[in-house]
Amino acid sequence: MPPLTFAYYCSGHGYGHATRVSAFASHLLSLPSEDRPTIYITSSAPKHVFAESIALGALYRYAEIDPIIVQPLAYRVDRQKSVDVLKSFLDRKDTILDLERQWLEDIKAHAVLSDAAFMGCLAAKAAGIPSILITNFTFDSVYSYLSTPLLDALSPTHHDHLSPTSGSHHNGCLDLVPDVPVPICELEPLVEHIFVGYRCADILFLLPGCIPIPSFFVQPSLPSQDWVDVCSNEFHSEVIECLLRKPSTCPLHPSIPFPTPSPPHAKRSIPRTAIQAPLIVRPPTSTTSVYTPEGRSRLLSSIGVPHDFHDPTRTKILIVSFGGQVFRTPSRPSSRRHSRSATPEMSPTHVNGIANAIPEMHLLPLVREPKISSPQASSSADHPLSHADSHEDIAPRLATPSHIWIPGAPPASKPSLTRHSSAEFRIPEVATIPPTPSGLIEAFDLNAGGDESELDTRLLPDSSWIAIVCGVSKDQWHGSHDKDTGLPDGFFVAPRDVYMPDLTAVGDVLLGKLGYGTVSECVDACTPFVYVSRPLFIEEHGLRLLLSREGVGVELSRYLYEAGDWASGVEEAWNRGKALKAKKRIDAANGIGMDKRKTEGLDMAQQVVRWTQDWWGSHLSN
Repeated sequence: MPPLTFAYYCSGHGYGHATRVSAFASHLLSLPSEDRPTIYITSSAPKHVFAESIALGALYRYAEIDPIIVQPLAYRVDRQKSVDVLKSFLDRKDTILDLERQWLEDIKAHAVLSDAAFMGCLAAKAAGIPSILITNFTFDSVYSYLSTPLLDALSPTHHDHLSPTSGSHHNGCLDLVPDVPVPICELEPLVEHIFVGYRCADILFLLPGCIPIPSFFVQPSLPSQDWVDVCSNEFHSEVIECLLRKPSTCPLHPSIPFPTPSPPHAKRSIPRTAIQAPLIVRPPTSTTSVYTPEGRSRLLSSIGVPHDFHDPTRTKILIVSFGGQVFRTPSRPSSRRHSRSATPEMSPTHVNGIANAIPEMHLLPLVREPKISSPQASSSADHPLSHADSHEDIAPRLATPSHIWIPGAPPASKPSLTRHSSAEFRIPEVATIPPTPSGLIEAFDLNAGGDESELDTRLLPDSSWIAIVCGVSKDQWHGSHDKDTGLPDGFFVAPRDVYMPDLTAVGDVLLGKLGYGTVSECVDACTPFVYVSRPLFIEEHGLRLLLSREGVGVELSRYLYEAGDWASGVEEAWNRGKALKAKKRIDAANGIGMDKRKTEGLDMAQQVVRWTQDWWGSHLSN
């Protein structure tokens, strides 16, 4: 039987899709030679994130095959701009579809795998070949949820704290586009295009941490806002009951016929199928495992963590990671890297009104107002903030005297004994994968006064903890070894290309945003997860359920994150998960259970190959 050729379509929205696509492609490429397929990975995510599977023989092809959800900040969503991006993509849909159909025919693909790009399923149907959807959510649900009446709202009083960008068309950080629900009547015809694309898929491998997949399962149906209780911001009980059933027992929508005329092999009627998939996750490094003292020390030493902090019985490690975002500093012409002032600092300062200062979601107009002192009036001329389209690249600082810049997240206040009397800061430009469209970079006003009596914040629980910050650029990582970084004591930075499964395994707690990649690696490593919610991403509900069943998850409000008050959440997560983490370290150091994910992944890879071979039948040899 001739080898199969798979076209693996990967959404460009975030690293979670890319890391699990690379992980599963690696399983496929690790099958015995008689079953090993040829794999083309098609995505707008950069090639390097698929390095693991490319090293095994996967072929990479760049293509913009899906729209994106626009995130002006790591855990905020711009609803209207997201809809605008979707409309623009749909305007080009027919052209893109024709290009993808022709490409599939050119490479003689036997099937499309998709995570979770609807265009891949649509192109497969047009080319007369089957498509296999491998995901825990689909974007018809995500876009549909932009109509939810739950608001990711700012307090109106925060606008009094803004300082407009001098001479720029950009608004202040808090002057983000108001979070206004998109009318269902506007969304429905747009979402229908995505829904129909997913309806073209023939089989679903449903990953853990899933939400309803309306293009496969008859119930629950769209709009997805109906799945969530607006009072509790949780799935309705009947939705959870659906998610707890075996996929094979749930009623499915029928298959969509192939277009006419179509090739002979595409004229059969194949019943649609849904299968529960295992956790697809990148494994820790197998050589010199980080669960052994030698492997742990090797990794920590490579980051620059002194040997005194390598013993897990004496030092606990917080990993801080908000995804794959990379940031650089927008700057004025002829500007130079800003160096820290030697002016004595007097007290810590808060970020006034960064993002949403409420601990949880509220219906308009319910907004909880935190205690934040009013900043002193200052003109934009005194504190110039530059355009984001400068051509001068300058490696940004990881910290200012009063704030820490975590890549992919807004600045967090840095508790200290002193503060600057006046300082000038530059703002990172967040680059998502794919990059957020231009014009969305926001400006922060960090020149806010603070009342030390109101500030009792702790980044880490006590002196037995250190923190490792992820996602920094090469220039930033090299610069982090300078004495003038401004990072708090006990904070270290990992290079951007650090292998996250290893770092997650070494960590005692991870702080970040909810996403499949991070959640799956925390579950696999038994690392407790402190997360900052992205409430307009409906995928979160499935990931929270996964954490509640198979891991430890503790929510940290945005206000506490941005205030630099992380310690209580970190401590709670550590206390809840430390016994399971300790057992995992002992078992893994002795090689117990280390092949579980690999075995499950290979079994699923074999299922995909067998299903595709059965679909083609006697036509496969032609």
